Amino acid sequence: MMLRKSEKDSAERTSSIIKEGKIVIIPTDTVYGFSGIVSREESEFSTEKIIRKIKGRGEDKPFIELLSEPESIYNYTDHILPQEIFGRWPGPLTVIVENNARYKKITGRDTTAFRCPNDEWLRKVIMLCGSPIYSTSTNRSGERALNSVAEIRAEFESEVELIVSDGDKAGVKPSAIVSFLGGKLKTIRE
Repeated sequence: MMLRKSEKDSAERTSSIIKEGKIVIIPTDTVYGFSGIVSREESEFSTEKIIRKIKGRGEDKPFIELLSEPESIYNYTDHILPQEIFGRWPGPLTVIVENNARYKKITGRDTTAFRCPNDEWLRKVIMLCGSPIYSTSTNRSGERALNSVAEIRAEFESEVELIVSDGDKAGVKPSAIVSFLGGKLKTIRE
């Protein structure tokens, strides 16, 4: 199914599908991405496993989790982030942080990569979901990210529940990535 981002109820319709545990392709403030609700169910039907299967991506590389508000990061880490991070959020910056004890227990991981996108529509979708959502570029593992709606439809329409169109995104770049581990900022991707 296709939906235009500009349609009046597109955020509500998109979040409803995501909350059902289905996979969507949505525009972000950077590239188009596969998204699904962040869920910790250990089943073959978890959104993370479904996205990995579609992309052909191994288990070793975690997905970015998108937040609706910058301050939401403190639900997942106990470390106080440098003010310069909040100066770039919302925006195209992903931050890897150490998980707090509760989130470490839920995820089974020591760290998570979070981003608060600079797109009001997308932040509304996340807020309506009531949970972070996964984000990973729209491509098969090892191939270039697709930023043309026609290419995305041709390659993935039969594998996802919904594609939200916001026009082609030629020339856009993925987010910068920094880690904030051990109290130090380190650039991973410019």
